[in-house]
Amino acid sequence: MKIQIRLFSSLAFLLLFACQIPNGTGLTPRTSTPSFTPTVTATLTLPPTLTVTPTPAPPARRVLILSIDGLRPDAIQLAPMQNLMTLMENGAYTLSARTIYPSATLPAHTSMLSGLCPSKHGVNWNDYIPENGYANVIDIFDIAHAAGLQTVMYVGKEKLRQITEPSSTDVFEYINDRDLVIIEKLTSNFPADFRLMFIHFPTTDWMGHEYGWLSSEQLSVLFRADQALGNLLAELDARGLREETLIIVTADHGGHDTTHGSSLPEDMTIPWIAAGAGIQPLQLSTQVQTVDTAATAAFALGLTFPAEWDGVPVYEAFGLPAEKQSQTCTK
Repeated sequence: MKIQIRLFSSLAFLLLFACQIPNGTGLTPRTSTPSFTPTVTATLTLPPTLTVTPTPAPPARRVLILSIDGLRPDAIQLAPMQNLMTLMENGAYTLSARTIYPSATLPAHTSMLSGLCPSKHGVNWNDYIPENGYANVIDIFDIAHAAGLQTVMYVGKEKLRQITEPSSTDVFEYINDRDLVIIEKLTSNFPADFRLMFIHFPTTDWMGHEYGWLSSEQLSVLFRADQALGNLLAELDARGLREETLIIVTADHGGHDTTHGSSLPEDMTIPWIAAGAGIQPLQLSTQVQTVDTAATAAFALGLTFPAEWDGVPVYEAFGLPAEKQSQTCTK
């Protein structure tokens, strides 16, 4: 079910009686977001002694989220993933972010993009099961699309279609192929007007299940995934979109031996790297959870998200003080 999202702001006590939030939106707007104040629709006569600071723009015009399926943080340097390490050097990052329990692909990606723990989003299966429908929650794609922003998904596993309804994605492509091929197909028909894009690289997970996590075979495809990332960044540069884009690179889970899904640190620990528009270069001290990804994307785009989300924006990445910790979705 879709909703129409409206953004509101306040000007201290002057709006207390001038404006009211409409009923029936289904959302509780957050009034404490520290960086973005949407445009006021009311007309006010201000006292001559009161000055109003101009409304700031959202930190980013576009958000691009890349999930490298099964990427353990300790594999980044082993591969090596030079393009990703360069993003880390110029962005905000942590190599000790946490995914959900159970650390499985579809539930974890649903949490990543809905801001909710599995107990709330209800996606407890990990295969493509069309009869199960779609996650029956308000996710970042619902919010962005309802706000009139172009939304795009390019995924390497068909089951990720069940994260959000087709009506919330303007472009959806399932490409059952290697990471380099996914980016090749994306750049050949690049949606230059995108405002929210999610890209999923599947190959690292495939090779982990076949040969083992941190095996030479898996590290070799991680090197290729990094090449695909480099091609994506080059496309953004060529189109003049890089500076206005917030790029988040993360993973749904790690792995050990030839499996994942447990509560072991090898399965639960993921990287989280943010670079580009609005980001301050630093190693994050915040304990980042995968549910924070959706909230961070919403904050960067100036979108209000539901109060029931377990995730919160990673404010530290923007050089802002953290308001509270996000909910831990672990055993």
